[in-house]
Amino acid sequence: MLRSPLGATALALLALVVVTAVLAPLLWGEQANVKDTGDLLAGPSAEHPVGTDNLGRDLLLRTLVATRLSVALALLATAVAVTAGLVLGVAPLLLGRVLGRAVTWFTGIAVAFPGLLLALFFAAIFGSTATAAVFAIGLAGAPSFARLCQNLIAGIEARDFISAARVGGVGRLRVLFRHVLPNIGEPLIVNATVGAGGALLAFAGLSFLGLGVQPPEYDWGRLMMDGVRGIYTNPLAALAPGLAVVIAGLAFNLTGESAARSLGMGDDVLLGAGVRRRLRTPRASTRGPAAAAAPISDGDPVLEVSDLRVEFPGATGPVHAVRGVSFTVEQGEIVGIVGASGSGKSMTALAVARLIEEPGRVEASALRFLGTDLLTTGKARLRRLLGTSMAMVFQDPMSSFNPTMRMGEQLAEVATEHAGASHRDALARAADRLAAVRITHPKRRVRQYPYEFSGGMRQRAMIGMGIMLTPRLIIADEPTTALDVTVQSQVLDLLRAIRDENGASVLFISHDISVVAELCDRVLVMYAGEIVEELPASDLSSARHPYTRALLSAVPHMGTALDRPLATLDVDSLAAAGKNAGESDAGASGAPRTDAKEPSDQAEAGVR
Repeated sequence: MLRSPLGATALALLALVVVTAVLAPLLWGEQANVKDTGDLLAGPSAEHPVGTDNLGRDLLLRTLVATRLSVALALLATAVAVTAGLVLGVAPLLLGRVLGRAVTWFTGIAVAFPGLLLALFFAAIFGSTATAAVFAIGLAGAPSFARLCQNLIAGIEARDFISAARVGGVGRLRVLFRHVLPNIGEPLIVNATVGAGGALLAFAGLSFLGLGVQPPEYDWGRLMMDGVRGIYTNPLAALAPGLAVVIAGLAFNLTGESAARSLGMGDDVLLGAGVRRRLRTPRASTRGPAAAAAPISDGDPVLEVSDLRVEFPGATGPVHAVRGVSFTVEQGEIVGIVGASGSGKSMTALAVARLIEEPGRVEASALRFLGTDLLTTGKARLRRLLGTSMAMVFQDPMSSFNPTMRMGEQLAEVATEHAGASHRDALARAADRLAAVRITHPKRRVRQYPYEFSGGMRQRAMIGMGIMLTPRLIIADEPTTALDVTVQSQVLDLLRAIRDENGASVLFISHDISVVAELCDRVLVMYAGEIVEELPASDLSSARHPYTRALLSAVPHMGTALDRPLATLDVDSLAAAGKNAGESDAGASGAPRTDAKEPSDQAEAGVR
């Protein structure tokens, strides 16, 4: 801020206002109340530069002394506005969908009314006192802070680290105070600073109308009210406190504006300055260890999915994102789900992890994890099970980690929350897990923030978070996207090592069929929300379905002709080819089927 003219000017004005508020009552408080009946309503002079009031008191000294009360009342009103706005702003997060929507509607209605009209309305109800004016202005400013808070929370709530906290069993209050509020602190503080300037002006207006500070107390608004009576004989009597309001208002507004420019007031606020803030060290969980997952026999699958369906409401009817998907994941097996963007891969994974919220609907004939029905089990037990036995590795580790928390704290929270470990033991476990995922200097890394990690390191740290306990299933949703081939190879080797060392099963999701072929034991090919082919990874080169063959042909290799265009997917031709290839089994729908017969020559039309 000091490097820019705007910031330097703002801080200079703010320092002037603060110094005056602190020192003026101490230096001139008594002199400002001295009455001189022989010099009533005098004009400007060398002794009284602004003149005197109807009791002969020096108006310049009274204007300076009034700084403390004027600024203090404005700050109190701002505090009321921010507090009430925060309560309204976080209510949708805490109250749930129905009550939260009602609060959002109420906030929208309140924002539609001009703030000054609301302040006059509340002032008429509360009465003509300084305390009443504080609450009137504070409540009038609350809706705008509430709307800002709701918008900021909506942006943070959509991030992956919030979803991870919820599926890990973290309560709403803990999510709010530990993950949400630290990430919206800067914009709220900046807007509160700007709001203080507005509150100062509003308070002066109420006092000017006789609804604020009452005699014998006085603020700038009260002085303007007294001075306007003689504005034709001594205009400085009203202009001096008015000028003081302008200077103080500019100090608050310009400080807020320059701070906003310095911070960026966007994602830079969350990912830049915010990461330097130190958070309170969490207390170790007082709960006992989470219930262990139900044992399963050697022959039973870790995950069993039968006829899984996911749908969302649409403008013309339900949108079916996943349509009748069925598969299993055996113990120690790496199963890949591959398909083009929009085929339903990630939606299937989110449904298995129970991360799809309203208005989405998840239905299945069977959805069992470690023998537990995920659709009928209670929320408390479900969170304990998923938090300890299922790990989710998201595609974008930068949005998956909370940018305001150190990496060690985020990994340690898994152990303190679900295993009842102490904070010290959990941090030691976090360092051990970072070492396990091939991150060097793990004891130093646990004290760093996500922005200090490279993309590959963040992805490996995300896997390390997944193995903080001993998961039975790791769902990796495109963990190698946007990574260079060297880091991609390291991540794949890491997943294999975790499978071999811990016996964990892996559900690996990717659009890159070559990566899936390298890592997985078995491959599921998805198209338009359905599994169109299932086969061992070693048999991919002899895939029978035209869509799978088109995916393979679309991957460049060393033998690709340089003088011909790269192969791309033509989904319309693929659908026709799939219909002809499997018309004997697909039935009336003509949908591509996994049990299609030998494909016809039209299958090649799917690759161009």
